[in-house]
Amino acid sequence: MEYTNIGGVKIEKTAALAPMASVADRAYRIMAKEYGACYVVGEMASCKGLCYNDRKTAELLSVTPGERPMAVQLFGNEPEFVKGAVEIAERFQPDIIDINSGCPMPKIVSGGAGSALMKTPELFGDVVRAAVEAAHVPVTVKIRAGWDENSINAVEIAKIAEQSGAAAVAVHGRTKTQLYAGKADWDVIRAVKQSVSIPVIGNGDVSTPELCREMYEYTGCDLVMVGRGSYGRPWLFRQIREYLETGSYSPDPTAEEKLGIMRRHIRLIVEDKGERVGMKEARRPASWYLKGMKGAAKFRDMCSELTTLDQLERLIEKIKEQQGEHENEDL
Repeated sequence: MEYTNIGGVKIEKTAALAPMASVADRAYRIMAKEYGACYVVGEMASCKGLCYNDRKTAELLSVTPGERPMAVQLFGNEPEFVKGAVEIAERFQPDIIDINSGCPMPKIVSGGAGSALMKTPELFGDVVRAAVEAAHVPVTVKIRAGWDENSINAVEIAKIAEQSGAAAVAVHGRTKTQLYAGKADWDVIRAVKQSVSIPVIGNGDVSTPELCREMYEYTGCDLVMVGRGSYGRPWLFRQIREYLETGSYSPDPTAEEKLGIMRRHIRLIVEDKGERVGMKEARRPASWYLKGMKGAAKFRDMCSELTTLDQLERLIEKIKEQQGEHENEDL
């Protein structure tokens, strides 16, 4: 097994789980780790929210033993708040602190944070330096290719990150204006890798073991991150590990096995957040596991109405009945 070293944190060179707000919560991260993700990043927390002692924001920073190595992710554009937030985040003993400079969502960029920082390189450097100066663990940054197709500046921003003390830079090969549409530009990731000496993490459009290896080979990146490609497919991390180690990988789980994995995922959500909140948040991930299943559209509608674990169990039984003789086929 090959390893990547990020500021002294040793990470297996397979596939990491990308940070995804409102998706990659603790339950999702645990599922990814159980299936072989080498590294996970938490949901982004507001620097200002932390400094103003927002309890809900602080909850995003907790790290459990089964998630390590893990980074907590912060967003903000005011160096003084970034410094304070890093000091607070370290109380949760993360392995790494990641600064989000790539989120394209309006509520984040409208405040000058996330990918908006790529439009203000000097301020970006100040934010990274503030984090590095306050931290006792490695600080990494997550960026995009640029703001739009006319301002592809990932190389410039990555160089500033390195000069400001960042231990690694993760690059999503899309611009802010692309959001998650179109194709990720792996050439940008390769250009960043060739321009800095710190580790570069590639992110964008990796949904199969073959594509993971292709990203490694094409970009030369030090680590690959998988995001949306893992929706309802935590076993993808196991398959990637197998493929990189042996050149082949196990097939997807059967329909019945997928339902068991879905049950495990949703129970983790409820265990963490309680049944009332947890079941509401579980509706979306539950529907992902049904892709390709006989009667999937109807069952996804039923997922949108889940409120209790008993309802979940009844739904699983209905799905099994619907599959009939197909329930043990690969989806």
